[in-house]
Amino acid sequence: MKRPQLIGLAIAATAGLMAFVMVRGMVSKPPVEKTVEIKVKSSDVLVARTDIGLGQITNDSLFRWQSWPEETVTPGFITRTGQPDAMTQLAGSIARAPIMAGEPITQTKLVKAGQGGVLAAILPAGMRAISTKIKEETAVGNLILPNDRVDVILIRRLRNARTGQEDFVSELLFGNVRVLAIGQQIETKEGKKTADSSAATATLELTARQAELLALGNSIGDISLSLRSIADLDVTQGPTAGVDPSSSRETASIRVLRYGTPSRSYGVN
Repeated sequence: MKRPQLIGLAIAATAGLMAFVMVRGMVSKPPVEKTVEIKVKSSDVLVARTDIGLGQITNDSLFRWQSWPEETVTPGFITRTGQPDAMTQLAGSIARAPIMAGEPITQTKLVKAGQGGVLAAILPAGMRAISTKIKEETAVGNLILPNDRVDVILIRRLRNARTGQEDFVSELLFGNVRVLAIGQQIETKEGKKTADSSAATATLELTARQAELLALGNSIGDISLSLRSIADLDVTQGPTAGVDPSSSRETASIRVLRYGTPSRSYGVN
């Protein structure tokens, strides 16, 4: 092979090798990562360090400050700039509702000690707590737990207009009633599937007028609780009204007058 041909071949081989190295370097070269810092305005918000149970008395170890985007901070949040001593100030408060770890603390979720007991703390404004006697056969075999929803049924005797005898009748007093406590248990303990079988009372959340009617119902008959399905729960709606036990079914009645003196009434329903 002639010298010029050898030189040309060497140049071509060298160029090919350089092109191969360059292409390989371009293919295997890792992409350049660019880090872009975006500064977001934030505020330190008071949150729960761990889960806080309903009715639990808090201390400062249950809280911590967490950076929170300023645009999502609502007026109800407690911020370090607004209340720098909030942890100390809220120590000893009672939780009005369960609070999950990392959840922002608000004034409405806690009530300060001295403003009422645990039960008073978890009662919504305008509502009353009233207890009724229960036993296994009137409380779903003691399977009702705090925060369940029940219907309240009154069983009493009314005079039969046709026979003059007294018959047992059942009436729905209230529906969708929240159970505040079974005995002295106000919160379902983790892993506990039933309430205290020895509990003799159920404490219900009712309006002031409904509390009066339940007290009346307890005096004129027997109260039973019917457990509602979780599929029917409506926590946004309070207890619904049923029959008013103060108004007897014997509304259409005959009053017998004997010598101008009224005697007892007999129903004609």
